[in-house]
Amino acid sequence: MSEQVRQMFSSIATRYDLTNIVLSFGVDRWWRHVTVGTARAGPGMRVLDCATGTGDLALAFRRTGAEVVGTDFCAPMLGPAREKARAAGLDVTFEVADAMALPYPDASFDVSSISFGIRNVDDPVQCLREMARVVKPGGQVLVLEFGQPDGLWGALYRLYSRAVMPTVGGLLTGNRAAYQYLPRTAAAFPAGERFLELMDRSGGFRERSARAFTGGITWLYRGIVAG
Repeated sequence: MSEQVRQMFSSIATRYDLTNIVLSFGVDRWWRHVTVGTARAGPGMRVLDCATGTGDLALAFRRTGAEVVGTDFCAPMLGPAREKARAAGLDVTFEVADAMALPYPDASFDVSSISFGIRNVDDPVQCLREMARVVKPGGQVLVLEFGQPDGLWGALYRLYSRAVMPTVGGLLTGNRAAYQYLPRTAAAFPAGERFLELMDRSGGFRERSARAFTGGITWLYRGIVAG
C-alpha cells in the first residue's frame, strides 16, 4: 500500500462519511444494501470486509446477524467505524490489515467484501487472490467499485467528478487533492469485463459476474470461490 494513500485517507477520516453522503446524494447506501442482499448473509456466517474505512458496509453486514470483521490499512479510518458500531449497539471487530496480505487462515470466512477500495491497492489481482484465499470453497467475494459510464450520462458524470467533487470535497475535508485523486483513479480503473479479467487472473474463482448500477457509475462484482 502506498504511504501517500494512507496519509490521504488519514487526513479525511473524520469528514469522510459526511462527504460521501453529500457527493453521492445518499445513493451509496443503496449500493451497499444491494451488496449485502447479494451475499445473502445471515446468522451463522462469517464476513470479512476489507478496506472497510469508516465501517458502513461492515455494519450493514452485521445487521443481518452475521459475524463480521472489518479491516483497513489506515488506522485513523477505523476510529469512526468503532464509534458508529458502539452507537448502533453492533458488535463488529475492526482490525488494521493490508488487503494484499490478510492475516487470516485459509477458508475462514463465508464472504469477503471490499467497497470502493480495490482501486487503491498496489496490486488488485493479489488483493482478489487474498480475498478468495480466506473464503471457504463455494463462498463469495464481493467487490463494489466505481466504473466509467458511457454517452451523455458519462459526460455529465465526468464533468461532475472533475469540477464538483474536488470543490465540495475540498470544502468539507480541507483536502481538495484527495477529491482530485479519488475520481481520477476511478476513471482509470478497469470496469466491467476488464475487471472480470482481473478476477480470472487471480485464479481464485470458479464463477464470476458483474452488475452495473446507476448507469454504470458503480459495479458490483461477485466471485464464487473455487475449491
